[in-house]
Amino acid sequence: MGLSRLAALHGVATSYSPSPDVTVSVPDDTVIAVLAALGVDAGTPADVRKCLAAAESRSRLLPPTVVVWAGESLPSALAGLPPGSTVTVEPEPSDPPGHPAGRPPAPLSMRARAASPATGARAEAAPASCAPAGSPASCASGTAPAETAEGAVPPRGDEAAGAPATAPAPPAWWIPPPHGVHRIHVRTPDNRRATATLVAAPPRVPQPPERTHGFLVQLYSLLSARSWGMGDLGDLTDLATWAGRSVGSGFVQVNPLHAAVPGKPTDPSPYRPSSRRFPDPVHLHVESIPEYGHVRDRATLDDLRQDAAALSEAVLNKGALIDRDAVWELKRQALELVVRVPLTPGRRADYCDFLAEQGQALEDHALWCALAEVHGPDWHTWPEALRDPRSAGTARARSELLDRVDFHCRLAWLTAGQLAAAQRAAEDAGMGVGIVHDLAVGVHPAGADTWSQQEAFAHGMSVGAPPDAFNARGQDWGLPPWRPDVLAATGYAAYRGLLRGLLAHAGALRIDHVMGLFRLWWVPEGRPPTDGTYVAYDAEAMLAVLVLEAHRARTAVVGEDLGTVAPGVREALARRGVLGTSVLWFERDWEGDGRPLAPEEWRRDCLATATTHDLPSTAARLTGDHVTLRHRLGLLTRSLEEELTADLTDTAEWLALLARLRMLPEGDGDEEAAVRAVHRFLRRTPARMTGVWLPDTVGDRRPQNLPGTWDQYPNWRLPIADPEGHPVTLEEITASPRLHALMEVLRPRKPRTAPPGERRP
Repeated sequence: MGLSRLAALHGVATSYSPSPDVTVSVPDDTVIAVLAALGVDAGTPADVRKCLAAAESRSRLLPPTVVVWAGESLPSALAGLPPGSTVTVEPEPSDPPGHPAGRPPAPLSMRARAASPATGARAEAAPASCAPAGSPASCASGTAPAETAEGAVPPRGDEAAGAPATAPAPPAWWIPPPHGVHRIHVRTPDNRRATATLVAAPPRVPQPPERTHGFLVQLYSLLSARSWGMGDLGDLTDLATWAGRSVGSGFVQVNPLHAAVPGKPTDPSPYRPSSRRFPDPVHLHVESIPEYGHVRDRATLDDLRQDAAALSEAVLNKGALIDRDAVWELKRQALELVVRVPLTPGRRADYCDFLAEQGQALEDHALWCALAEVHGPDWHTWPEALRDPRSAGTARARSELLDRVDFHCRLAWLTAGQLAAAQRAAEDAGMGVGIVHDLAVGVHPAGADTWSQQEAFAHGMSVGAPPDAFNARGQDWGLPPWRPDVLAATGYAAYRGLLRGLLAHAGALRIDHVMGLFRLWWVPEGRPPTDGTYVAYDAEAMLAVLVLEAHRARTAVVGEDLGTVAPGVREALARRGVLGTSVLWFERDWEGDGRPLAPEEWRRDCLATATTHDLPSTAARLTGDHVTLRHRLGLLTRSLEEELTADLTDTAEWLALLARLRMLPEGDGDEEAAVRAVHRFLRRTPARMTGVWLPDTVGDRRPQNLPGTWDQYPNWRLPIADPEGHPVTLEEITASPRLHALMEVLRPRKPRTAPPGERRP
């Protein structure tokens, strides 16, 4: 009981339920290891008793971070203050980071009074993933329905639509602070004092325009005639411009563009980056950099461009895979020449502003990149003095590598500029959303983020997933998790900085495995995923920071909520305006007869799509090609015949529904018509956003990623291809009759105007 109680106080689960009627106990060794990663020694019964006594005797007037939602009742931490307590809020500076500070905002001073029945504390009704109050992972405040806050940024689309009923108002003594991250100081009548971070958030994130469609694409796979062997930000800008102007698309969603861990070979997965805070310069379109045209060594540039053309030729016409390392080597050489060109005064001023705004985080990232060039990409193997980003040895290395640090800072600035240009082009093309960026669930254990933010990560732990019906052995993703106690103690500074950087040039943000805002499955190093356990995060604080930063950037948020989702999570996300993700083949009446859901039964606040990067293309799903592919790779758990029969039955049920709804007028046997019918169905659902997997528009049968494989399949290295597997360029895709026939399905129908003789008076 002692270990279970201690674990509960720190948000560590001692059991979990993979299904409503099954409960699995977590091994004690796992609980002890996870607690150790949180700084809690539970190795012996005596240690457990000592830590438990200390935890239960600890009394906090305020948790480290407190959340208040605009227009809603106060959390119990504030509403329950003794009457007569003085409360002072120091608002955050209004000046952007890196700019000279002006006069600080005046503090807000107030005195707590006894709560009246009409303005009591917010009910502590957070999802079950929240740890008990008083623990490092405890909830900053309970959840409550939302209402539109006075002074909120005007929403894009009908932001307030779908909001729950109005919650109890805050008490009369409370002076609402402006949206932001502030410091709050409390002194009780008996002279107890407390200081905490106060996150004052609007009730919901901005919403996308009502009913919009767009493309989903892995950017590296989208080669144009001018690409250097893989898709880049120039290609993204071109796709967004064409899609907005020619087919009326409202958005383009891309894979994470986070900075990768360099190496030979580099891990090609965009979901295991070195840093989530900064983008990868491999995505730069080199010729679009203003200084490119002023490079004097044109012969070298011409040679590099010829080599890049040969890389593209190999991928497009000779069956080669996308070689990220070869692409980066050519771009790096070109960029070394580009950065030698002096910046104009205006460009220099812009670069200096960027450095000031990004501050220490960028300097650390650039220094890690410079050190990795000398000592290799795994900082755990560096000389001991360099493993600490704040050591004297690291400071000396910073001075010695100043030119390389500046080089990597310059690349971050150039990449940010092209990201901004892509979003501007999307907006200029009439897109209501623009570029939807993707936030990976974690980072590589050897990368820049884990080096520069070592105290924030749980060392010796990895994020994954528990065993389920699809994977009896569970999953280990090799991503070290953030420590919830450190996040709370630091006012979620690392999380805020991450979101601010991603949202700066985004029209919307997709969050991979959005359930991670509530809890993550931690796997101790050296143990199988089956020996992991759930660790809770303060979902209220994580959501408040997300809503606040999305509000500031005026961006919508889409959560990938596929798979096992704890009770209450989808409701909590919807309450704050975070859209979900609905994939056609998974939308069935799972609590009833298991039939496919009719379009009117789908949820409204979601991105609806036929597939994702981890799933078969629509053509492969319709033909069963994905089953034979998995059979060839030895991934099936049943015989090929059984798998094909089950897959055929599943697909036939959907095609029968499409036929009953008269969405398949061409009848059976026409693959292109069936793909159009699937998207015709998606368009009929109430979903706010409809996503079209770009490879589906040309009949590509190959998945970009096949979970459960490593060397057996070329994950993350395939260009978009036609049904025969021949790669196609951006120019060929946009001219494809198959694409245009599909996009006609998604165009909103314009009301027919009758000829003058048929009009009624």
